[in-house]
Amino acid sequence: MTTFAVTYTYAEDSAPARDEYRPEHKGFLESQFDAGRLRVSGPLGPDGSPGALLVLEAGSPDEVMALLDQDPFHREGLIAERTVREWQIFFGGVK
Repeated sequence: MTTFAVTYTYAEDSAPARDEYRPEHKGFLESQFDAGRLRVSGPLGPDGSPGALLVLEAGSPDEVMALLDQDPFHREGLIAERTVREWQIFFGGVK
């Protein structure tokens, strides 16, 4: 498996809808964590555009995209931009 770093940039003015769908979003992420695909995730800090960072294990970028297409935040159009990049870890213990 390969490690991928994924960034979400949330759509403008989507905070109320994110609050509404956050429990379902968190449940989705928890299921991916429990399955061993999601290693770490969380919102980015207050500086800059609102968004999140997710680190996942998968076979390909397409597999990551297909998986994250199921995220309620994606389904509801709350993500303006999503990037998926292979991440080669030199130090640290996300594996």
